[in-house]
Amino acid sequence: MARRIPPLNPLRVFEVVARTENLTMAAHELHVTQSAVSRQIGVLETYLGVELFRRERHGVALTRAGHSYAEQVVPAFKSIADATENLIKGTSQGALKVRTYTTFAAKWLIPRLGEFRQLHPHIEVRISNAVPDVDFDRDPVDVAIQFGDGNWPRVQTDLLFFDQIEPVCSPQYLAQHAPNRKYPESLLRQRLLISHYRSSDWEDWLSATQMTELARDTEQMIFSSSVLTWQAAIEGLGMAIGQNALLAHEFSAGQLVRPFDRPIHSDKAYYLVRPKLQRESRKVSVFRDWLLATCAGMAPMKGA
Repeated sequence: MARRIPPLNPLRVFEVVARTENLTMAAHELHVTQSAVSRQIGVLETYLGVELFRRERHGVALTRAGHSYAEQVVPAFKSIADATENLIKGTSQGALKVRTYTTFAAKWLIPRLGEFRQLHPHIEVRISNAVPDVDFDRDPVDVAIQFGDGNWPRVQTDLLFFDQIEPVCSPQYLAQHAPNRKYPESLLRQRLLISHYRSSDWEDWLSATQMTELARDTEQMIFSSSVLTWQAAIEGLGMAIGQNALLAHEFSAGQLVRPFDRPIHSDKAYYLVRPKLQRESRKVSVFRDWLLATCAGMAPMKGA
């Protein structure tokens, strides 16, 4: 049997009048006229078939039936108000929870968080790492930074920057295996370092530069993440595929070089991902604005 619930707008008006016991105060709280309040009370009384208020010379007073009804309705509206407040606080207050990949966090986001902290010292940022795409219904985070084509369901996205990849190695490795820097192709007959989650990068780059045959029988060493793969390249274990935007420090510090200087661009990119229907809190909008401004100021790497 369906539950019998009266019209909600008249019920809300009843709750306010019962709580304030004053038509003028109720009208002020509801941002309507006093006559509109009276009409809504009349609608509810007609629906219930019970007189809820006595109209007296100096205002209104609850009838016995109205008082009994108010004892249950007023706490119910308070519970709804409390639940709503808690829900909004959960998304607008507290630390900003950001989810992304370990490699992106370590090589791009964390090195720049000091600047965000200086600009917004009262916003705490908490970073969690995961590979699967975010599900805001499942994952307790405010935003995520993901890699892909930007077409994810139930989210809104902001493009940060496109992927740009090419081989990288240590200067010492380059000097040892390609002493003539005009001919770095000899490096492709040495060891190739491969990241598990970016296992197609070498194939993509070799195909785009028409060098697939040169590396067909080359030894490979596989690592579980790009961070480990690039560290192996720094240590001279071989040559890896680098994501140029994430290796700015290693390039400037001379830990890694780009022997071919032939980057290729992907149609995939890094995106800031936010819930599609969630009211955007200040901490999210501030972080988004900072992130987009930071990415817009990134110096592009030269090359194709």
